[in-house]
Amino acid sequence: MEMKNIFDQTVTQQVLARLDKLTPDAQRQWGKMTVSQMLAHCNVPYELVYEDKHPRPNAFVRFFLKLLVKETVVGQKPYRQNSRTAPYFIIKEEKDFNAEKIRLSDYIKKTQELGPKYFNGLASSSFGPLTTAEWNVMFYKHLDHHLTQFGV
Repeated sequence: MEMKNIFDQTVTQQVLARLDKLTPDAQRQWGKMTVSQMLAHCNVPYELVYEDKHPRPNAFVRFFLKLLVKETVVGQKPYRQNSRTAPYFIIKEEKDFNAEKIRLSDYIKKTQELGPKYFNGLASSSFGPLTTAEWNVMFYKHLDHHLTQFGV
């Protein structure tokens, strides 16, 4: 999988164009989420960076996340279909499609505008400090996985 640079304006525009192709009746190719739930799910990584909305794992849990999960999240290997996710990434209730789509678009734009220097060494709530390359992989790989899940 080619890991594009989400901090590049051209890549950001490509991702936003894919996002714009989503409709409220888009059908998943795998998994259980509706398109609205998927959008809310894709907002969670950005909420973890920009908002104080989710509890921070304690030191013991962070140790095991770094040990067992970090490479899956920030590594180059694509996510498997139907792979497990952290509890706060699970969206059980139906969400407002347009509101979630706008929020995700705004988060993607904000991330690109802040740029790679902002993220270099920034601590993830689960993994501790990450490099810009690791933040890029985490953001881009997750978005690409779920946009592909819904055929865009």
